[in-house]
Amino acid sequence: MKKIITVITICFSFLGLQAQELKSPNGDLKMKFSLQENGTPAYQLFYKGEEVIKTSTLGLELKDDETSLMSGFEISDSKTSNFDETWTPVWGETAKIRNHYNELAITLEQTSADRRMIIRFRMFNDGLGFRYEFPQQKNLVYFVIKEEHTQFAMTGDHTAYWIPGDYDSQEYDYTTSKLSEISDLFDKALTDNASQTQFSKSAVQTSLMLKTEEGIYINLHEAALKEYSLMNLNLDENSLVFESWLTPDVLGNKGYIQAPTTSPWRTIMVSDDATEILASNITLNLNEPNKIEDTSWIKPMKYVGVWWEMITGKSSWNYTDEFPSVKLGETDFENAEPNGKHGATTKHVKEYIDFAAENGFDGVLVEGWNVGWEDWFGQSKDYVFDFVTPYPDFDVEGIQKYAEAKGVQMIMHHETSSAIRNYERHLDTAYQFMNKYGYPAVKSGYVGDIIPRGEHHYGQWAINHFLYAVKKAADYNIMVNAHEAVRPTGLRRTWPNLIGNESARGTEFQAFGGSKPNHVTILPFTRLIGGPMDYTPGIFEMDISKINPDNNSHVNSTLANQLALYVTMYSPLQMAADLPENYKRFPDAFQFIKDVALDWDESNYIEAEPGQYITVARKAKGTENWFVGNVNGTTSRTSKIKLDFLEDGKKYEATIYADAKDAHYKTNPQAYKITKKTVTSKSTLKLTSAPGGGYAISIFEKE
Repeated sequence: MKKIITVITICFSFLGLQAQELKSPNGDLKMKFSLQENGTPAYQLFYKGEEVIKTSTLGLELKDDETSLMSGFEISDSKTSNFDETWTPVWGETAKIRNHYNELAITLEQTSADRRMIIRFRMFNDGLGFRYEFPQQKNLVYFVIKEEHTQFAMTGDHTAYWIPGDYDSQEYDYTTSKLSEISDLFDKALTDNASQTQFSKSAVQTSLMLKTEEGIYINLHEAALKEYSLMNLNLDENSLVFESWLTPDVLGNKGYIQAPTTSPWRTIMVSDDATEILASNITLNLNEPNKIEDTSWIKPMKYVGVWWEMITGKSSWNYTDEFPSVKLGETDFENAEPNGKHGATTKHVKEYIDFAAENGFDGVLVEGWNVGWEDWFGQSKDYVFDFVTPYPDFDVEGIQKYAEAKGVQMIMHHETSSAIRNYERHLDTAYQFMNKYGYPAVKSGYVGDIIPRGEHHYGQWAINHFLYAVKKAADYNIMVNAHEAVRPTGLRRTWPNLIGNESARGTEFQAFGGSKPNHVTILPFTRLIGGPMDYTPGIFEMDISKINPDNNSHVNSTLANQLALYVTMYSPLQMAADLPENYKRFPDAFQFIKDVALDWDESNYIEAEPGQYITVARKAKGTENWFVGNVNGTTSRTSKIKLDFLEDGKKYEATIYADAKDAHYKTNPQAYKITKKTVTSKSTLKLTSAPGGGYAISIFEKE
C-alpha cells in the first residue's frame, strides 16, 4: 500500500483571500470555490477547460434558526492535501482499488452566530466529492435541518436518464428526456407501488445520469449515507439548477443532527467516455474502510429459490385461505385447512435443494415459510411476523439437515412489512435462529408504508435502521440482502456483509406487466453506481401465462440478454430466478449460469451508451477465466469487441451465447445460438444483438 499525504495550511484572515482552486491528479477536472458577497459558499466545476457545473451555492437551512448555515461566512482556514493508496475489497469488480485524490478543506466562520462549518472537497480523476462537516463547538451542537440547499447548476438542457423523485420507492422504469421535459413527463413516468410519495413534478432521484450535447457524461449521486436523510434533486426548469431535497419525517423535519458529525458526500462524476462512469470507484472510495476484522465468513453466493412461482402467481406465500386475519401465538395453523398452492412446503423445498446440488449452486432461498402471510400487507399491522415460527408444512430442522447433506446452504427470508420497530424487537432472536440452523445470509424486505406511520423509507429514521440491521447481522456472521431499503451509497466497503440490495425496479416487475427492454442498459449507470443489485436475472420463459394462465405479463428480454445480466449487472449474490423446469428445457444455455463467476479480479468496460448498450468483460477471481456480457436496447446492433484483455501468447476456448438472427424480445425471445471458437488476445468478435437482446461469452484457457 502506498500513501502520500501533503498538508498546506493557509490563514485566510491574514491573506484576505476568498477563493480557492482544486484540480484532479491528472489535471482534467478543476473546481473553483468562492464566497459570494453575502458570504454564501459556492463552487464551479470544469472538465478539460469547459464548465460542466455552473456557479452553484452550498448551505443548510436550519429549523427555528434565523441565521442558518447559508450565508454570512468568512473563510478562516484552508487545508490542501493529496492522498494515494491501493486497498483490497473483500469482494468486488476488481481485486484492488486505487484511491487517489487531491483534497481541499475550507473552514468557514459565521461570526454573527460564532459557529464553524467545514466544506471538504475531494477531487478524483473521474469526479468530485464534497460534504459538510460540523466540528465540536459550543454554538452548534444539536440542530434540526429544515432543508439542505446544495445546488448543481447545469450548463445546458442535457439529456437525463431519470426516475421520479420519491420518499419511498425507486421501483420505476427510467425515462429518457431533456431536463426541460421532466415536469411534463413526470405523471407518465409514475407507476403504482406498494409505498410511494412524490413531492414535486420536477424532482428526480440519484444516481442521476446526464449527457450534454457535447458528449460529456455527468453523474450526480451521494456516498456514505448514514445518520442523515436521502437526497432527491429538485429541478428549477427555468434556470436548469438542481437543488438537494432531503426526505422528511412525519413532522416535516429533514434531519436531527448532533455535532461533531458530517453529512454524506455529494458526488459528481464527469467523463467524455461512458465506460469511465461504469468503472468509477468514487462512491466506494468516499466510504470508510472495512470495519469487520474477520471476513472469512463473507462469501459470494449463487442461488435458486422458491420465489418466482409466487411472483408470477403460480404459488402463494400464505399457507391457508381459511382466516381473514391471523394473530401470532393465537391462530391455530396446525388445524387450519391448507390452500393447496403454498410454495414453501418441505417436499417442494427439497426439490429445489436437489436442483441446486445437481447444478453446483450455493444456496436456496425460500419465501413464505413463516406464519403470518395471510394478512401481512396493508393493514398497518405492527406485530406481523416473528421470523422464527414455520408453517406446519415447513420442517426447518429436516430441511436444514437435508440441505447440509447435499452441500447446499439455505438463505433466510425476513419480510418485515415495513414494521421496523417489530423487526428490531426480533432481530437478535431471528439472527440466533439463523445461526442455529446454518443460514449464512438473509433477504430482508420492507414492502409497504413504514410503521410507525408517517415515516418514509428514505428518511433518517429508516436509514438508521437499515444500517443497524447490517451491523447487528455482522455480530452474528450473517450477510444481508435488503429489498425495498434505501439505495446503496458504497457502505458495502465499510460493512462488506451488506452483500446485496434491491432498491430499484428488479426482475419481479417483468411479472407485474413488464419493464422497458432497455431498462438494464440504464441501471448500471444509475442504481448500480452505489453498489450491487440483487436483480434476480435468469428468466428463460418470457410468457408468464405459461406459468400462471391468469397472468398475461411478458418478460421484455431475450434469453441471451438474461444470460448477459450475470456479467453486466454486477452482484456477488446472483439468483437463477426461473423455475427449475424451465432451465431443464434449455440445458445448453443454462450452462452459462452454472459457469459464470461471482467475484472478480478485473473488470473491463468495453463499450457503453446509457439506454442503448453495455458490454463488459470480467476476469474470475483467482483464475484465468473471463466472462463477457452485452445487453442491448430497442434497436438491433452489431458490435466488434477486441479480446486484447486476454493474456498474450495463450489460447482460449470461447463459448458464445448469442441472439439468433430472428430473435426479438417480444416476438421471438427464446431464439439463441451457441458457438465455440478458439481465441487469443489478438482476436476480434463481431456479434449482433437483437432488440432487447445481447450476448454472453465464457472464455476458458486451453490446456
